[in-house]
Amino acid sequence: MPYKFSESRRHKITKARYRVTNWPEYDAALVRRGGITVWLTDEAVAAWHAPATGARGGQPIYSTIAIETGLTLRLVFHQPLRQTEGLLRSIADVLDIPIAIPDHTTLSRRAGGLTILPKHIERAEPLHLLVDSTGLKIYGEGEWLDQKHGIRSRRRWRKLHLGMNADTHEIVAVELTPDDVGDVSEIPRLLDQIEADVDSMTADGAYDGEAVYNAVAERHPDAAVIIPPRVTAVASGTTVTQRDLHIATIAKHGRMSWQRRSDYNRRSLIETAMFRYKTIVGRRLHARTLPNQRTEAQIGCNILNRMTGLGMPASIRVH
Repeated sequence: MPYKFSESRRHKITKARYRVTNWPEYDAALVRRGGITVWLTDEAVAAWHAPATGARGGQPIYSTIAIETGLTLRLVFHQPLRQTEGLLRSIADVLDIPIAIPDHTTLSRRAGGLTILPKHIERAEPLHLLVDSTGLKIYGEGEWLDQKHGIRSRRRWRKLHLGMNADTHEIVAVELTPDDVGDVSEIPRLLDQIEADVDSMTADGAYDGEAVYNAVAERHPDAAVIIPPRVTAVASGTTVTQRDLHIATIAKHGRMSWQRRSDYNRRSLIETAMFRYKTIVGRRLHARTLPNQRTEAQIGCNILNRMTGLGMPASIRVH
């Protein structure tokens, strides 16, 4: 909204400049992101082999954390599954770790059935939730036809829905859906993944609707919902809702003033998180099936959370 509001005179507005105040600590955190011990931990090695199930028939060799570690290394170092298998074997040989290494077919087959939970730090205080979605490209038959025969086909992609803690920049909820699934319909699933209390939820105008307000009120009755109403929005004729208060504030003080009063501008942090995902993890999904793609997206968010925990830049605006 600020960019649209200033579009006619944007050429007169100088670009903001920022300076990182904790560069030594942030530089050390960037270096640590490439450390093998950050991604292949002692806990993962200790729980590498799967315990006996007690059921008849063949027993699993590799635990869930072993498969997750292999898929994590694949995304961190941007390697195919075969090269990831070779990387795991070389790490085990160099470090002299007595573990069996899953081959690339096992990593692909087990990926679809994994249950990946977001790895975030438990906090006692309520969180300020930011929600948004973005598209991730997938490689399918249409892309192959474009390259082989020059035939233009419908572009295929998946929609990544994220919920982020505005204070810690940690991704606390993630969903991956086909491109025909609406943003509003995924709000209940995102909220169900959050165990902590939610103090507020902020999203853009695409989430403006009664279904979103009802979903938040059902799970967190005291949470504030900060969503800009549409330009044509009118107040409800029954009870005064949060949406009605937003409409009244915008009508009295203007939309820009409402953004400052409601702290709506914090929503830009979730857009920055999506940029980090596409820059660090990638703009395209490597997996071919939807279950494996969901596992890949969840692991990618865990990677961002672990990198965020290592250190984040603290910047100030330079005038």
